[in-house]
This record gives sequence, C-alpha cells and structure tokens, in this order.
Amino acid sequence: SMLRKMPGDLWQRFANLRSYYALLFAHPGKKLMFMGTEFAQEREWNSDISLDWHMLGDPLHLGVQRLVRDLNALYRTSPALYERDCEPEGFEWIDCNDSDQSIVSFLRKSKDGSRSVAVLFNFTPVIRPNYRLGVPADGFWQERLNTDAERYGGGNVGNAGGQEALHEPMHGRPFSLALTLPPFGAVVLEHVGARPA
Repeated sequence: SMLRKMPGDLWQRFANLRSYYALLFAHPGKKLMFMGTEFAQEREWNSDISLDWHMLGDPLHLGVQRLVRDLNALYRTSPALYERDCEPEGFEWIDCNDSDQSIVSFLRKSKDGSRSVAVLFNFTPVIRPNYRLGVPADGFWQERLNTDAERYGGGNVGNAGGQEALHEPMHGRPFSLALTLPPFGAVVLEHVGARPA
C-alpha cells in the first residue's frame, strides 16, 4: 500500500501520495501502478480476495482515483510528457537546489520543441505564495493539474487556472511566473501561448 508508506497524519499522507503520483507521471520513464494503488487501498494487495472498492465511499480515496484518471488523461494529451521520454533533450531542471523551501521544479519538452510543461513540487506543509519560477517562453501557462484541487481531496490552493509569464528573468530563463504552491502539492503548467477562451 503506497498510502501506508507516506509519513504524517491522514491529511499529509494523502497529500504526499497525490504529489508522488504526479511525480511518477511527470518524470521521464514508463509508468507502473499496482492493483489498488489507484484509489489508495490501505492494505497490501491480496490475490485471494477482491480489492477494497468500498473505500471509494470515502472522499479522500475517491479523490485519489480521480487524480489517477486525470493524470492518465494529462499524459495522453501532453506530448511533452511522453514524446522524448528516453531522450535527455526532453527533460530539463528548472531548479533542483531550493533546499530552503523544499521545492523542486523541472521542464518536459515535446519533440518539436513547441510544447513545454513545467512541473513543481512543494515538499512542505507550508503554502508558498508568489513563488517565482523561470520559464522559457512568454504567454499563458495553463494550470493543467494541481494535486491540491478540492476534487482530489485537497484544500484548493492554486493559480486560478494558470498565469501569464512576466518579462522578468529567473532561474536562467528570460521569463517567470508568480505562482502559489499548495502544501505537499504538485502543480503542472503547460505553455499554451494565448489564454484559453
């Protein structure tokens, strides 16, 4: 049970698990989940009995199932997450040295370089308002996924659907975003250029 391997109280365990699943889907490499982990089954899988489907009556378990469904959909619809999975050019750190705030961020890039996805992880229980993240392109960065969304069992701390890039350099890139990072949360932003209608 992945949920049993997460530290903290119940809220922290579920928040950490949701962030972990976002890391699994956003990081390069093939994806693998075991039976029951898609809805945070509490006990280890047992081939002699059924999965604990009754747990989906709990909003936190149902939220994990919704997140896994949305992560699968995000992965299928974002070429930056799969086209260059085994090529170094498909992955780029934004910042892997922010140990003071316990935040890790990276970019995934599509084969033709036209689509980029920025992924951030806040590994603390503290909300990080106005966190500046360097990005390679101006225009609108749509928040495609936020593991703290209420529908997943989170507190709904986020970025109102996305942010326009500022003409302020950060992390060695010409533009930046001013984001709110949720506690124990992951945020996935995709560069779409113009704000969606």
